[in-house]
Amino acid sequence: MTAHVLDRSIAERLSRNADGLVAAVVQDVTSGRVLMMAWMDDAALAETLATRRGVYYSRSRGQRWVKGETSGHVQHVRSVEIDCDGDTVLLRVDQTGAACHNGTTSCFDTATLLGED
Repeated sequence: MTAHVLDRSIAERLSRNADGLVAAVVQDVTSGRVLMMAWMDDAALAETLATRRGVYYSRSRGQRWVKGETSGHVQHVRSVEIDCDGDTVLLRVDQTGAACHNGTTSCFDTATLLGED
């Protein structure tokens, strides 16, 4: 595995949480549907930018993970944007298979708290 290093100009723009992580919102590039939210450390973001694969940091496992590495439900990253505060990145992806670990298209398929009028 090649170690990827985040470009310094990008790293300086990030506002990380106390654990050194930045939020990542993942959106389907075709439908616009939000698929999931995950966390990234600098190495995961650097690898995502270098490989165009969705790479994240698992807080529960304490390690990085490549989306679809075991499930086959991979993400081809089409674009990555940073928000105005530097504390969130937006990934637009082509999703193959389910985005959610429970097998659904989106992690937001569980419950609607407030619907449209």
